[in-house]
Amino acid sequence: MATDENCIFCKIIAGKIPSRKFIETDKAYAFLDIGPTAPGHSLIIPKYHAAKFHELPDETLSDILPVAKKIALATGATDYNLLQNNGRIAHQVVGHVHFHVIPKPNEEQGLVVGWPSTSPSKEELDEL
Repeated sequence: MATDENCIFCKIIAGKIPSRKFIETDKAYAFLDIGPTAPGHSLIIPKYHAAKFHELPDETLSDILPVAKKIALATGATDYNLLQNNGRIAHQVVGHVHFHVIPKPNEEQGLVVGWPSTSPSKEELDEL
């Protein structure tokens, strides 16, 4: 299993830094965020260290969505966001893949999203 001794999330998985553990499986570890945007805001991290989603082995991902579902249900939230960022300019702060489950109890709490859109041409869409 890949780990990085300097990674804060690897240290949390190893028990070197305390966390409020929610769920732990063979491949994933979930805990409450220490800077939550809403009550129940949680992080799910794979036990395999990789900076970006595409760097994870497929088998490492097998627990992530079932854990996210359990957390969403446990929070009792009827509305929530599942967020995962890759790279600094995509707002990834910790260089270890992680998923946020963010309850949205009301308009003021939880994730606030802005979605700037573009209007690509038919040719640009075909090229993609």
